[in-house]
Amino acid sequence: MSATTTAQHSDRPGRIMSGEMAEQPAVLRRILDEGAPRIRETAERIAARNPRFVLLTARGTSDNAALYAKYLLEVLLGKPCGLTSMSTTTAYGARQDLTDVLVITVSQSGGSPDLVASTEAARAAGAITLAVTNNADSPLAAVSEFHIDVLAGPEKALPATKTYTAELLALYLFVEGLRGGDGSAAKVLPDLAQQILDRQAEIRQLAARYRFAERMVLTSRGYGYPTAKEAALKLMETSYIPALSYSGADLLHGPLAMVDNISPVIAIVTEGKGGEALQPVLERLRGRGADLVVIGARAEVDRASAGFALPTTGVAEEVQPILEILPLQMLAYEVTIARGQDPDAPRALAKVTETR
Repeated sequence: MSATTTAQHSDRPGRIMSGEMAEQPAVLRRILDEGAPRIRETAERIAARNPRFVLLTARGTSDNAALYAKYLLEVLLGKPCGLTSMSTTTAYGARQDLTDVLVITVSQSGGSPDLVASTEAARAAGAITLAVTNNADSPLAAVSEFHIDVLAGPEKALPATKTYTAELLALYLFVEGLRGGDGSAAKVLPDLAQQILDRQAEIRQLAARYRFAERMVLTSRGYGYPTAKEAALKLMETSYIPALSYSGADLLHGPLAMVDNISPVIAIVTEGKGGEALQPVLERLRGRGADLVVIGARAEVDRASAGFALPTTGVAEEVQPILEILPLQMLAYEVTIARGQDPDAPRALAKVTETR
């Protein structure tokens, strides 16, 4: 990053990230209005090929979007689904038989060499390859058989915000297309997203409470688990607070021992089966006197030390993650500003990370 760019950021720390978070309702609406027909057409063409199972490939924020897609594919479509280890191809040179396997590569930029190389190898091994990116002219889109543009528009802040929610919605609509669904559960999202973003004052209060936190733990179950992972990533890359994310089930298998009444635990409580599965975890956390922050239903927020009630009553569980991440993006932003740092320019990071 140039000295000039750094100076521009320092004039108004976080202005780029803040502006891009604010764009998210419009981005979601654009995908529903303009992108949905093309996504459905792509899904129908792939469904006609009847893939045996699905592999997902991604890094960073897009890896959390891919994990969300894994839940969609397994729960809604009943397809066996896994997350790939790219180094098996790029470092070890392994060759697999991927005949009739759908390989979905998710990437904001579509520019990382390992994503491109692993997708090329998958296609050569017989896979049906689909790239989901924010750049239709990217190298990844060029080497993939199919491509979905998430239509988020240019994203300049280093922390990804609007591209993440755009990836989630595009992946949801794609899975809906595979199974012949109409995706109507997503229609409420732009308006509800705006309602959440309008409540920044509530998030600022949470940030004042936790600006001096030395560590955070995030947990959820089911569809909410990718949200916990993405929120932890946002907190770490903007505020530099060590943030550990666990499935609620994994938290009980050992890491619960580190929970005390000092470091906050943020629980994402999705309304539905995931939230029900998280209840025993919440009880254990309360029993340990944890400083419990709940993002979710009002009843759960009222039983916690602090939290943010989401307008998700009646919203399908599988699309709630698109709303759940919004207050957590805002929290990462506000905590970073409160700590005197610039969320637009995290140290040691580049917008396009080129791994091999």
